[in-house]
This record gives sequence, C-alpha cells and structure tokens, in this order.
Amino acid sequence: MSTITTILREHPELAIFLMLALGFSLGRIKIGSFKIGVVLGTLFAGVLIGQLVIEVPDIVKTVFFDLFLFATGYKVGPQFFQGLKKNAFPQLMLTVVICVSCLLIAFAMSKFLGYDVGTAAGLLAGAFSESTIIGTASESINQLPISDIEKSNLIHNIPVAYAATYLIGATSFVFFMTTIAPKLLGVNLVEESQKLSQSLTGETEHEPGIDSAYRRWIIRAYKITNEKWIGLTIAEFEEINSNLGIIIQRIRHNGSLIEPTPETVISKDDVLVVMAQHGIILTSLSVIGPEVLDEELLSFPLAHMEITVTNKDIAGKTLRELRKERLGEGLLLDKITREYHEIPFDLNTELHRGDVLKVSGKLLHVEKAAKKVGFLDRLSSETDIIFLGTGIVLGGLIGLLSVTVFDITITLTTSGGALIMGLIFGWLHSRTPVFGRIPEAALWVFDNVGLATFIGLVGMAAGPSFISGLKEIGFSIIFAGLSVAIIPHIIGLFFGRYVLKMNPVILLGAQTGAGTSTIGLKAVQDASESKFPVLGYTIPYALGNILLTTWGPVIVGLMT
Repeated sequence: MSTITTILREHPELAIFLMLALGFSLGRIKIGSFKIGVVLGTLFAGVLIGQLVIEVPDIVKTVFFDLFLFATGYKVGPQFFQGLKKNAFPQLMLTVVICVSCLLIAFAMSKFLGYDVGTAAGLLAGAFSESTIIGTASESINQLPISDIEKSNLIHNIPVAYAATYLIGATSFVFFMTTIAPKLLGVNLVEESQKLSQSLTGETEHEPGIDSAYRRWIIRAYKITNEKWIGLTIAEFEEINSNLGIIIQRIRHNGSLIEPTPETVISKDDVLVVMAQHGIILTSLSVIGPEVLDEELLSFPLAHMEITVTNKDIAGKTLRELRKERLGEGLLLDKITREYHEIPFDLNTELHRGDVLKVSGKLLHVEKAAKKVGFLDRLSSETDIIFLGTGIVLGGLIGLLSVTVFDITITLTTSGGALIMGLIFGWLHSRTPVFGRIPEAALWVFDNVGLATFIGLVGMAAGPSFISGLKEIGFSIIFAGLSVAIIPHIIGLFFGRYVLKMNPVILLGAQTGAGTSTIGLKAVQDASESKFPVLGYTIPYALGNILLTTWGPVIVGLMT
C-alpha cells in the first residue's frame, strides 16, 4: 500500500486518471430509480483518493473547469439568445423567479443555521444540483482578504456540503416534479400530454417506438399501367399528387436505370421508385399501377446528413410553410435537435436558428435544401481548436473585470468569463457554422470529463478533512438541502401556472430547465409518457446555467 501511495504522490497524473475511472464506475451505481451519476461519483472517488494526501496543482482544476464551462455555453448559446425574443418571455420570467428564489433561500438558511461561506456555497450547489457553483464560488473565496488557511478551510467546506445535499436535492426534486407537482396543480400528466399533443399536432402521441404517420416514410416501386400518368413529366406528376406528398426517386425505363429530373417524361411500363408516407403507400398509390419488386432499382444510396438552420428567412417559419415552398423536396426529415435535445415535431413546428435537421435523401437533394436552409454538416470529427482557445482567452479577460453592488464586489472570474464567451461563440457558430465546429463527441468530453475532473480534484483536496467537516455541519444540512431544493420550485409552480398561465406539461419541462436538471426532464417525460416537456426545457436551461453559475460569487458576496 505504501508503494502505491508513493507512486501516486510522485505522479499525481496517475491519481487523476484513477479518480476518473473509479468515479465513472461509481456513477453507474443505481439506488432504486436514482443513479448516482458522474459528478457525485467522481466527488466520492476524489475524497477517497484524497485520503492519501496527494497534491495536484490548482491550475489543472482551472483548465478542466474552463473547458467545461465553455462547452456548456457553446451548447446553450443559440437558445439563450433565441430566448431573449418576446415569445419566450414566460419561460424567461419563470427561470428568473426560480433561480433568484433558490439563491435567497440558500442565503437565508445559511444565515439562520450559522453556516460559513463555503458551506453556504456547497448547500446552494448541491441542493440545486448545480456543480458549477463549486468552481465560481471557490474562485471568489480565493479573492477574499483573508489568510490562505482560512481560504483553504472555506473552500474545503464546499464539497462537503455539496455531497451532503446533492442526493437530497436530486432525489427530492425528481419526486416533487413527478408526484407532488401534478397533485398541487390538480392535473394528470399523461392526460395533459395527450391534450397538448392533440392541440399541437392534431394527433395523440403513441407508445415509444411508434411515430406519427406523416413522418413514417417508405420506398416502393410501381409499374406505370394507368394511362393517366403516361406522357407527364416528373414535375407534373408530383404536382398533381402534391396532396399526397410523394417523391419520385428513380425510374427503370426500357430496362435501364434512370436518375430522373423534373423534366423526365413518364412512359408506359416505366417502373417508378416512389417515396411516400406509410399511410399514403397503403391507401392511395395503387392508382399508379401494380407494385413490383425490383431489388436493383430500389438499391440506391441515401445520404443521412445534418443541416443547421442559419438562414434568417427560414427561422421562424413552420414546417408546413417550408413544405409549401418545396424546400424539402426529395428529402425525409428524420428528427430535429435543439440544444442537443431531440424535440417532437409536426407540420406546425417553428424552426429556430441553430436547430439541426437530420435529413435523409439523395445527396443532390440534401445539398439543394442546405443551400436554402443553412449549413450542411458533413459530420467531420475535427474540432476548431483556434475557435475554442480564442474563446476561453477572451472570456477569461472579461471575467477579470469586477463590479461593486451595495458594497459587495462581484466578479465573473476567468471561469465565468469562459461561460459567457461560450454562449457568444456558440451563438456565432449557429449563425455561421462554417467555422467554430465542435463535434458532439468532443463536447461530451469537455462537458463530462471536464466537470468530472474538476469535481474530483476538489474532492481530492478536501479528502483529509472531509469526514470531520461533515460532522461539524451536522444533520441541519438535510433540512437546509430540502428547503433549497423544493421551495423555489413550489414558488415557480404556482407562478408559472397562475400568473404566467403556462400549460402544465410545458411548465414542468421549464422548471427542470431552470434547475438545469436533465435527470428531472427525463423523469417528467417518463411520468407524462411524452416528449413534449422538452419544449419548455431549452430556453430555461440556457438562462438557468448562466444565472446559477453567477450565483457562486454572489453567494460569497452576500455571506461576507
């Protein structure tokens, strides 16, 4: 054991990777329906390894934390600026009310129970499951005019209070949102979701794995025997059948395969490859002629690509409007992703700049649509490091600035600046995707590994004093954690429902966004048996990330 300890002390980089491996393993453990998760897992792993008293330079924590915050801003930037528009006002107001409430309640509870600055910051971070507060609060404590020993003690108290309240906050929040909140509103989540689906799409949602008919496209081959179609061009044929939304992909003419153009003329006994909705195939296409099996004709390449909406003339339009303009001619729309979350869609869905459309079709059709809609992402795995590095540097410089409000000095810190610049750079990329690409896989590393490394190192530093600190805080932290986790959402629930008049399903999705809780969103979706809560999640999630991250220095300022 002494040999292992010596090796880890002399080579702390090995201790970091050991902490990550152990932390991610612990994160997979489930307690009932609750999953410990990467953040809490790496915190526990860091505390455990920290018992060996391993010193890691603070700069390592800062580097990984800055990567995490920039990635967070990059992901939510497009929706944050979209949320500043008038039609997002209710969701923005709800987020402000919830986030301000959690700050004030954490401050009040800390003062009432006599907690120090570090414990107050840890309470806020853990009870509201917002681990970024650990970093921004730690940087603010480092700037206080006190001794290094006092700073160290206060900073070590943050992960102690965080660990004690995280489980309380996460589990009580999920239980509240899925069980208590619907009862307080007097609604049945499943029934409300079906009503919302009916009002938005004209259909009810189906069980998982089954999509609405208008999105279920299949490809079949039909032989032209009906004299009605002979002599028409492809464009005329599709126009006559525009109400059916059918698309001609290929033709076999006199035994030869043809890639048709709008001017191609249909002849007797031609075999057409028709792409249409499942329901249309079953009920309407027999009028073309008999269906035939022609494996060679049906075996043609389909491109599966992503188009980012950047054209300001397209943003704000519905899929129905774009369909009338024939912008998606020849293409299947497989899904829409907004802020890295798939959203349910129908013909009335309005597109936003930065939305990612996953489409399938011939490459020619995909490229044609991309020229009108936005940017065609050819799924490169390369990250724009120039963009990333410049953004973090500029953000760090902005974070060095400070303001004084009511004799309280508040600064974003270099890490907070990285978040702000991530927002701006993410928004810029959504408008001009030709530069600034960070693939989703890379974002996952920056997001998950960046935060996990930071949290683990915080736990490692606090390890030797962790148990004693937990005993010192006492059981009052449980009561405080429940208060901070639930009371802001009770306030938000009634404010959103009775003041803002929000739909219950959208409201609960918005509350999980304001609390930046992906776990909460998934729980509400499961409880409602619907994807629709995500429609309220994205904008509050963007603003919630910003406000809660800035609460780190604010809670430090309020407590000192």
